[in-house]
Amino acid sequence: MALELRHLRYLLAVAEQGNFTRAAEELHVSQPTLSQQIRQLERTVGVLLLDRTGRAVRPTDAGQVYVDHARRVLRELAAAERAVHDVQDLSRGHVRLAVTPTFTAYLVGPVAAELHARHPGITLTVVEAPQDRIEADLLVDDLDLGIAFSGSHLSGINATPLFAEALTLVAAARHAATADKDPVPVQALGGQQLALLNGDFATRRHVDAYFSRHRVHPRITVEANSVQALAEIVQRTPLATVLPQATAYDHPRLVSIPLDPPLPTRTVTLLTRADTYQSAAARALTHLIHGHVRARGYDPG
Repeated sequence: MALELRHLRYLLAVAEQGNFTRAAEELHVSQPTLSQQIRQLERTVGVLLLDRTGRAVRPTDAGQVYVDHARRVLRELAAAERAVHDVQDLSRGHVRLAVTPTFTAYLVGPVAAELHARHPGITLTVVEAPQDRIEADLLVDDLDLGIAFSGSHLSGINATPLFAEALTLVAAARHAATADKDPVPVQALGGQQLALLNGDFATRRHVDAYFSRHRVHPRITVEANSVQALAEIVQRTPLATVLPQATAYDHPRLVSIPLDPPLPTRTVTLLTRADTYQSAAARALTHLIHGHVRARGYDPG
């Protein structure tokens, strides 16, 4: 029997679900059909690929090796299909971008607007995710590009530095208009009411470490899981927050106030999977990201 791509997809579905019934539902085929196709595959390769003796169906040792290779084959075929359909004149295309959440307001928004203005035929998919999820999705070809921070990266990930992100105190312009233009000593924030991102964000952990290092204990009156929500709250209240300095650039009702000593900067990086095909749409978005960083004069770090 000739091996067909459906056999690989069926095997991966069973391996991932650990159950023939759930895999059949996911594939929209009957369970007997799925079982028959897996048995055909096992006869073709001449080895048992799935252990059916336990409560959950698991790959055998040989099956796990085959599953790993099958996953790579399907990933490379998907990349090949995108390459074949890639349109070099950028009249159409699709690019998948993931970012850690603080970049959405001040980086992704302007870049997406410019992409649409220059190449309206390109479809952009944007998701917010933790950095470890972004890198894992890049490796399995579920993403084309990621924007996150420098540090230790998964094997197979390329990280290109973009700029050094500076965090600062951000407040409503009407409340900060009479404030001294000199940096605010961090000790002045002791007991002050702040609105901050919640603990799920790396930015919040970075801010907490800064306060702890300087033995300062502000009152966290509001916690939010959205930069946009914080910006709205700060615009309408006397509360201040700590966000990337660039967040205030496009908000006429917000102003950034430097802290003394400043919070440590973090290097923002563009993440890609090493040795993979980059579509014309992905290359165009990469070019726009670098151009935006240069135009805004962000510190290269």
